[in-house]
Amino acid sequence: MKLRVVILIIVLSGFTTGNAASIAGPAEEEYLRGVEYYTNGDYSQALETWLDIYNFGYRSAELNYNIGNAYFKLNNIPGALLFYERARLLKPGDEDINYNLAIAKTQTIDRFEEIPKLFFTRWFDFISLVNPANRWAGISIVSFILSLLALSIYMYSAAYKLKVTGFWTAILLMTMSISSFAFSHRNKTLVHNSNKAIIFDPSVNGKSSPDNSGTDLFLIHEGTKVTIVDAVGEWYEIRLSDGNKGWVPEESLEII
Repeated sequence: MKLRVVILIIVLSGFTTGNAASIAGPAEEEYLRGVEYYTNGDYSQALETWLDIYNFGYRSAELNYNIGNAYFKLNNIPGALLFYERARLLKPGDEDINYNLAIAKTQTIDRFEEIPKLFFTRWFDFISLVNPANRWAGISIVSFILSLLALSIYMYSAAYKLKVTGFWTAILLMTMSISSFAFSHRNKTLVHNSNKAIIFDPSVNGKSSPDNSGTDLFLIHEGTKVTIVDAVGEWYEIRLSDGNKGWVPEESLEII
């Protein structure tokens, strides 16, 4: 599993609370300490160090990727899959992340025939994840303002060529603004309001109702990726990639 040492991205990539600059030094030191542990083969200590950084609020594809590598080295496949999936949400086109994710998936027991997404949906999700939600929102706002300027040229210019140019430029920029807003909303849904999860229990039965007395519908094992469709108390209704649904205890999974 290839290690990544990227400090700047971790320091600047969306610390959720507080002033990132004021704690950049300690975070760098902790991250490099984790790198040293990992390089020396002390994967447990590397994992603990990086998880402390993650739990403190830092988010980056590189941090998630390295946490996934540490989990994989410790033969914790559900943990590896969870953090590889989280890394892919931040960098969907990264070859190393996708390769390691594919390798980790081969270590799982369950093999379900997946219902493929529509081509348009796959590409819409991919493009949405190319930039963070805030960046897409910024592009949307700037494009909207520029479209108003172009529209004013169309409305108030006396020159025919300028009017035509202003009109089509306004249409193009408005389309870009609406698209960027849609990408921003989708990115936020995929990254921050994920309904995907990884099963962490060695095995769990999908029930017909949200209680232990429900009928067993199927048996799944650790590492299986599921979609959460409903929640009642301490139970989640999940959907498998083949379309089957059932209820499992909340503690049996971890949301991506």
